[in-house]
Amino acid sequence: MNGDPRRALPKMDVVLAHPWITEQMHACGRPLVTEVARRALDLAREGLAEGQPLPSLDDIAQTVTTSVTALTSGRVRAVINTTGVVLHTNLGRAPLSDAAREAVTAAAGYSTVEFDLQTGGRGKRGTTANLLLRELTGAPACLAVNNAAAALLLALNALARDREVVVSRGELVEIGGEFRIPAIMEAAGVKLVEVGSTNRTHLSDYIDAISERTALLMVVHPSNYRIEGFTAQPPLTDLVDLARKTGVPLLHDIGSGLLRGQMGDEPTLEDSLRAEVDLAVFSGDKLFGGPQAGLIVGRSDLVQRLARHPVARAVRIDKLTLAALEATLLSHLSGRLEELPIWRMLNLSPQDLRIRAEQLADGLGRAASLREGAGVVGGGSLPGEHLPSVLVEIDPQPMSETAFVAGLRTADPPVIARAEKGRVLVDLRTVPPEEDARLLRILRDALATDA
Repeated sequence: MNGDPRRALPKMDVVLAHPWITEQMHACGRPLVTEVARRALDLAREGLAEGQPLPSLDDIAQTVTTSVTALTSGRVRAVINTTGVVLHTNLGRAPLSDAAREAVTAAAGYSTVEFDLQTGGRGKRGTTANLLLRELTGAPACLAVNNAAAALLLALNALARDREVVVSRGELVEIGGEFRIPAIMEAAGVKLVEVGSTNRTHLSDYIDAISERTALLMVVHPSNYRIEGFTAQPPLTDLVDLARKTGVPLLHDIGSGLLRGQMGDEPTLEDSLRAEVDLAVFSGDKLFGGPQAGLIVGRSDLVQRLARHPVARAVRIDKLTLAALEATLLSHLSGRLEELPIWRMLNLSPQDLRIRAEQLADGLGRAASLREGAGVVGGGSLPGEHLPSVLVEIDPQPMSETAFVAGLRTADPPVIARAEKGRVLVDLRTVPPEEDARLLRILRDALATDA
C-alpha cells in the first residue's frame, strides 16, 4: 500500500488553497468549488488505479476551474445587443424600463404579492395589475398569467375541454421553440376543427363547421409570417356577428400586444375590443414592452371562469413579473411610452443613429466605416418589415468575421453582433446610448487583440 500512487495526490485543503481555486471560490462560492474539487480528485484516483500518470497540482486545479466555468458560463447574463433586432427572442425580447427594473428589485424581497395592507389579511395576487389593465384597455375584465402560450392553454382548457374549437387552416402557426397551435390545443384537451385553406378562408367555412360540439371560434394572428397574393379571410366583425348568432364565443389571439395605432399589418387590441370579441389574449413582452406575460381581456363571465380554473394556479404570474408588469402598465396609462426601451428603439430614425454611429466609427479608426442598413422588429412581430438604420461596418482582418464575432461573445459584458460578407455589423438601434462608451472599449480591445 505504501507504493500506491493515489497517496501522492494532494489533499483537499492543498487543492483549495491553489490560487486558481481561491479565485473561483471568490466568484462562485466555496461549496460549489469544493464539490467540483472532490469529484476531480475522485476522477484522478480512478485514473491512477487504471495506470494513468499522476496529475500535478496545477493539472487538478485546471480541471476544477474548467469544470466550474462550464457549470456557470450558461447562466443568464446581461449582454450588449448590436444586431438591430429589437425584440430578439434569444436575448429576452423587450428590455424592461427603468421603472420596471426598480419594481422588480423592490419586489425581490418580502412584498405585498398576496397581502392587503388595508385589512392586514390575505390579498389576491394580480389585483392591481388586472385593475390597471382594465383601465388601460377598457375591457370588462382582465387576467395576467405567465406567458401568452399559457394564456391560450388556460382559455382553451377552461372553455372548450373535450369539445371542438374552429380555426382557419392558415392560422395554425408555430411559435418559438417549435410550439404549434395544434399541439397547444391537444394539450388543452380540445379537438381542432380546421376550416378553409392555407391562403383562403371564408365566413361560410366557419358556418359549416359549427355544431353542437363547438365550444369556441378562434382567430390567431400569424405574427411571424405573412401570406400574400390570392388570399381571403373574413373580417373580424363578421366573425363576431357569427359568434353572437350562434352563441359560440370568439377568442382572438392578437399576438404581439400592440394596443393601438398602425404598425404594418399588426392587429391592435383596440380594434379587437371595438369589434367586441369575447376574449383577446396577447403578449406582455413584445410590442407591449414589458416582461414575459400572457394578458387576457374580455367578457367578465369568461375571464372569471379562467381565473377560477385549476390550470390558472399552474400558470399564475410570479411576483417579479407582476411588479414589472404593473410598472409597464403605469407607463402606458400615463402616456409615457418613451419610458419603455422598445418604443424608444422603434422610434429612432436613421438620422438619430448617424451621430452615434459616426462617433463609434471615429473611435475605432480605419477599421470602421458607415453604411446604410436595416434592422427588424423581431420577436414574431411585423414579418417582412424593416427599420432603416445607419450601421457601423468593421473590417476584422486579419481575423475572419466569424472568429471576431465569437471573440466579442467572450467580452465582459458579451457583445452580440452579426457578420456579413467578411465584415462585422453594429446597429446602435438596440444599444442604449449609455452603453456606447463601453461598447467602444470592447470593440477597440477586440481589434487590438486581432492586430
